[in-house]
Amino acid sequence: MNIKKVMVVGAGQMGSGIAQVIAQAGFQVILNDLEDVALDRGLATIDKFLTRAVDRERITADEKETTLNNITRSTSLDDAKDIDLVIEAAVENMNVKQNIFRTLDEVAPKQAILATNTSSLPITEIAAVTSRPELVIGMHFMNPVPVMKLVEIIRGLQTEDTTYDIIHELTERLNKTPVEVNDFPGFAANRILMPMINEAIYTVYEGVASVEDVDTVMKLGMNHPMGPLTLADFIGLDTCLYIMQVLYDGFGDSKYRPCPLLRQYVKAGWLGKKTGRGFYVYD
Repeated sequence: MNIKKVMVVGAGQMGSGIAQVIAQAGFQVILNDLEDVALDRGLATIDKFLTRAVDRERITADEKETTLNNITRSTSLDDAKDIDLVIEAAVENMNVKQNIFRTLDEVAPKQAILATNTSSLPITEIAAVTSRPELVIGMHFMNPVPVMKLVEIIRGLQTEDTTYDIIHELTERLNKTPVEVNDFPGFAANRILMPMINEAIYTVYEGVASVEDVDTVMKLGMNHPMGPLTLADFIGLDTCLYIMQVLYDGFGDSKYRPCPLLRQYVKAGWLGKKTGRGFYVYD
């Protein structure tokens, strides 16, 4: 299958980044969201990234314009009627994703591949609401998408080898590094990362060390570029809690129990950098 036209559903931070890297690779992209205001924000984010790349002489002004011209805006999933691939990057909620996939299954061509950017939800469960589970797959990009090289490609129970091969090849054309992962809670990246962050929060909760000192230990002692609590603030503490809950529910193992301090911060609305307060305070 020769992929030429891609729809990205969701114009948030992840969706806009995915749309950008696909458009930069020369594909026609339809960026879809429910409202024009969300599309305006997404396209503004893309423009900002590309402008920065021009200023740093990583791309030319002409390449920036070509990339922007490769992106078409959409507020209706009906626009998926002639695409080759959909990458869903909506909110991390199973009901929302399943409803999107039901609609896409009806609208998109029968040979089109339906991918999800979920960071933790089961691909098999999402695929089950479609009539083409063999064509459903996970493409978990890392944030920020234009910068990070890794893409987890997650096979659902019924994902065909041909589907995987097409997405693997596409990922390489996007100048990303694909890693094959099977469909287990948290996949590989978050199954490793989130328990580390959760344990760092427990270290603060139990009074072992301060927030700053925990981050210093991991940066200077383990050579991490960013401390786990700073990283949690950037990811969003609500997202961290959600993924930990997925791991805890999926495996039923107490080692994945979310730290009570993490729950408390989320209930307080201290979600990290996006709200101005998490483990650190932001202007």
